[in-house]
Amino acid sequence: MRIQLSDHFTYKRLLRFTIPSIIMMICTSVYSIVDGLFVSNYVGTTPFAALNLMMPLLMGISTVGFMIGTGGSALVAIKLGEGEREKANAYFSMLIYILIGVGLAVAVTAFLLMRPIAYAIGATDAMIEYCVLYGRILCVSLTGFMLQIAFQSFFIVAEKPELSLKMSLISGITNVILDYLFIVVFGWGLAGAGAATAAGEIIGGLGPILYFSRENNSLLRLGKPCFDGRVLLKTCTNGSSELMTNISSSIVNILYNYQLMRLAGEDGVAAYGVIMYVTFIFAAVNIGYSIGSAPVVSYNYGAGNQKELKNIFRKSVVAIGSAGITMTILAELLSYPMTRVFVGYDPNLFAMTCRGFRLYALSFLLSGTNIWGSGFFTALGDGGVSALISFLRTLLFQVSMVLLLPVFLKLDGVWLAIVAAESLALFVTAVFLTRKRKKYHYA
Repeated sequence: MRIQLSDHFTYKRLLRFTIPSIIMMICTSVYSIVDGLFVSNYVGTTPFAALNLMMPLLMGISTVGFMIGTGGSALVAIKLGEGEREKANAYFSMLIYILIGVGLAVAVTAFLLMRPIAYAIGATDAMIEYCVLYGRILCVSLTGFMLQIAFQSFFIVAEKPELSLKMSLISGITNVILDYLFIVVFGWGLAGAGAATAAGEIIGGLGPILYFSRENNSLLRLGKPCFDGRVLLKTCTNGSSELMTNISSSIVNILYNYQLMRLAGEDGVAAYGVIMYVTFIFAAVNIGYSIGSAPVVSYNYGAGNQKELKNIFRKSVVAIGSAGITMTILAELLSYPMTRVFVGYDPNLFAMTCRGFRLYALSFLLSGTNIWGSGFFTALGDGGVSALISFLRTLLFQVSMVLLLPVFLKLDGVWLAIVAAESLALFVTAVFLTRKRKKYHYA
């Protein structure tokens, strides 16, 4: 049975509506995970370290897709809730066309400047050629990846989360198959990993374009845009938290790599890369839930349905809290086999990675509430609060902790920096959720 944004959401209905987004985010994370798995086991430690060094940069460049997707989908969903479907489609079309133009411009610029950028973020002479090669290949598909990210949110607004899941599965499976073919069978090394990822991203971006460009039975369709500078500005402001989250994450990851290179060399960077791959899977649950539930919040806020808004808020708090406890326990129990898959061939690197992950995984208990809290305010159209939570959580607190804790705890301080940062962010999130409850009537 098709679930609509206007429905009353029980736990079961809310779970059914958000699960496609959760799986979709897991599939999206497959790109870097699969690349890392094949490169680590079949290409070598230096190319693996180069991939890990470049991935935060490439994810950071792609953040425009997150900004347009989350910020724009909230505005479109609010318009649908107000009964203005034609205007919602005009805004949707405008935002997608603008994203295509921006994506192409950013991709060309990054391609041309890839070498100095790679040196700037810490590439050594041994790594530089691998960094430039992998980075330039992924610039080819950068616009497609931005579109795929943005459409993840718009598919949910269109009440078609299952189509978003299908597109993510197709692009993810494409990446896995081509990684095996290009790296193991053809022996193309790091170039094969980049080509496989690029192919998956292009499919993930073009598929939704084809769907929304023709007649369909969803709430949205690409058509004649209505350029409105205020809507574009509101989209960017509202989605600035997601932009901040991803840019900050990229900056922080670069800083982590710098500290680890100083304390443990290339092995430290490789260990952090593995931890990030495994963490992607756990973080995808929280991010997927936030993306999946946001249009429901936006729609009911736009429709003035305070009763349902309170219902979604209460159930989300319980769901996110339960997920955090469950994922932390699972991460601690599965740390050994999950890290062994990537670096089991090197006992010292494996021991370092396994210990690092067990410390890092303590943050899963706290991070879900912070991720969801920021996304919740984005859905309400309060981009300022959402951006502040993201800025403090992903940049200020993490940068402070990753610089401070290693002074006292050495390598363990790097792994525990995220735990300290999430603890501080949880306090900030709780304060805003308490202070804003009367303004938005969600509690």
